[in-house]
Amino acid sequence: MSIENSQQSVTVDQISFGNVYIMTHSIFSNVIKIGCTPNDTQAYAKSLSAKGPGDYQVYFSLPCNNPCQIKKQLRKHFEAEQYVNEFYEVAPEKAKSILKRELMKIPVLNNY
Repeated sequence: MSIENSQQSVTVDQISFGNVYIMTHSIFSNVIKIGCTPNDTQAYAKSLSAKGPGDYQVYFSLPCNNPCQIKKQLRKHFEAEQYVNEFYEVAPEKAKSILKRELMKIPVLNNY
């Protein structure tokens, strides 16, 4: 199972270094995607966009150690706003703010 085909893969959840991201979508303006990837987030957004209608845009991305751990913490904050799977009805700025707050709790490579 490749990383690009399944964000739910055990392999992805165990990556030691990568990116945690918040993406927006051109069709669903009130929904964001929260996830992690060991790949470049811009390239990942482009590959997701190629698979369906509309375009994904990286709103915020953070290179860090254990990105999926940070992703899980971020998703816990938005359980009530979950739209489906890794999509949430949350303003991107609010998600970015919570992600930055989580950075204070979990060691990362860089603080932006």
